[in-house]
Amino acid sequence: MKLIQTEIPDVLLLEPNVLGDDRGFFFESFNERRFAEVTGKTVKFVQDNHSKSLRGVLRGLHYQIQQPQGKLVRVVSGEVFDVAVDMRKSSPTFGQWTGAVLSAENQRQMWIPEGFAHGFVVTSDTAEFLYKTTDYWAPEHERCIAWDDPAIGIDWPVIGAPILSAKDQQGIRLADAEVFA
Repeated sequence: MKLIQTEIPDVLLLEPNVLGDDRGFFFESFNERRFAEVTGKTVKFVQDNHSKSLRGVLRGLHYQIQQPQGKLVRVVSGEVFDVAVDMRKSSPTFGQWTGAVLSAENQRQMWIPEGFAHGFVVTSDTAEFLYKTTDYWAPEHERCIAWDDPAIGIDWPVIGAPILSAKDQQGIRLADAEVFA
């Protein structure tokens, strides 16, 4: 597994060692011991999520103000542009974002620690997205930041308006959001 740093030191890209031949490929998508060796982080995942979305669907920017979730995310079909926004007020990178293309082809994963909002937009016809989380989904604690908040300034690779859920259409500006200490 290869570690790739992002502009925000706590958000990491992981590139697996893929063994492939004319029959296909194999790789370990998660190995607790190897993850700890490479990242220096010991995590316990308690929930796996799987979503499928169409081109132009934008999900996020989501976080839980209580029961915050660290996430290890990857794409198993298609391609997305994946984003993490630092929601930790005491952090030197508060309000900053980092993004990367995750795809079935590049097989990269992104580690997004607790204290970050997360979102992605689908750039292929469809995409299937897997999330491993360090805490359970708690809808009463879930918050949503506006995907197009100019204070954050995410450079989403979308043409026109993305397709948003009703919840994501109600996202608020970072300046008005509950944040982590």
